[in-house]
Amino acid sequence: MATNRAPAEAGADQLLSSIATRRGHSVPEEFAQALATVPRHLFLPDQLWLRDGNGGHQLCDHALDPERWWEAAYSDASLVTRFATASDGTREPSSSASAPSTVIRLLQDAQLTYGQRTLEIGTGTGFNTALLSALLGSAAVTSIEVDPQLAAQARENLQAASFEPTVVCADGTDGWAPGAPYDRILATCSVRTVPPAWLAQTRPGGLIVTPWDSAWSCYGTLILTKHADGQATGRFAAHGSYMLISSQRTDVELFRDILRAGQEPERRTTTLSPWAVAGKSLDLEFHLGLTVPGAWYSWDTEPKDGVRTKLWLADDKATSWASVGYDGQQTATFQVAQYGPRRLWDETETAHHLWLSAGKPTVDRYSMTIAPDGRATPWLDTPRAPLHG
Repeated sequence: MATNRAPAEAGADQLLSSIATRRGHSVPEEFAQALATVPRHLFLPDQLWLRDGNGGHQLCDHALDPERWWEAAYSDASLVTRFATASDGTREPSSSASAPSTVIRLLQDAQLTYGQRTLEIGTGTGFNTALLSALLGSAAVTSIEVDPQLAAQARENLQAASFEPTVVCADGTDGWAPGAPYDRILATCSVRTVPPAWLAQTRPGGLIVTPWDSAWSCYGTLILTKHADGQATGRFAAHGSYMLISSQRTDVELFRDILRAGQEPERRTTTLSPWAVAGKSLDLEFHLGLTVPGAWYSWDTEPKDGVRTKLWLADDKATSWASVGYDGQQTATFQVAQYGPRRLWDETETAHHLWLSAGKPTVDRYSMTIAPDGRATPWLDTPRAPLHG
């Protein structure tokens, strides 16, 4: 962490201006005051990785380029603070400081009131924890972090900023029973399923706010209300894209784990363009994530066997796959191959038709009911219209 300290007032003014420019309106007063109280630079390491504009990241070191580092610290941008090495040897972001405007929007979703007992899932650098402490009082805030080094650093950061919430090193999937019940559980990571422990540890009438992820698409925020019968219901909001909680990550690769010699797929043609379902619409991709559960996609753009571009689909259990090929000449029909117990392209076509027939619904038309054991039922507009994957 940088030892130099810019005046908090100047940094907050710069950050508030940056957020207002990005959002098109000023930050609500209570959050503006919290941002002024929590200097963001105190929660950032000396080495940051900034987006390079080409899909990658570029190192920004405070010691080598302090002016750029300070500018990044008080910009409304997500900053990668840590990388991890994937199974294939590539380096991927494993921890980040979310863009402040994204953080504020998540805090607004939680409908916070001073003194509410709140469990934060994912302490990270501690910046969001500090904002919660400023808004609720440190005594009301418990934050849980699975990485012991991050948890220790967050404690130091929070102490430097004069906040003293409870920071626990443990798996956030299990919540933190010693502090339950909570008025709010707020996740700073995304989930594909809501852990049953979160429901059990939220008091009736309390809220669970968590960014959402599916194998198909990382997008959306789920805002749940816990009911007296132990279940929770709530709607999705059309914002939020956070790293997936570590306990729900899978390590399945198409060419390593799924495609095998001797597999004989079923073959047919389709008139549905692969580009229509992959990368064209966030609303549609969110819908596919709910209605084709566990399915993900990747593109292959290396020409082979008369196919110029191919969309691959696979499931996260490594049991089924499908491919849709474009020959580079015509777009009326595409060649489909499917293998395994699931027919993933058939499921995708059905889900796409449902989306069209429902009027191309946006993310905020979707909701979800979570049973006490964690079973989830997504629905569109009304619980009487559940989405069946």
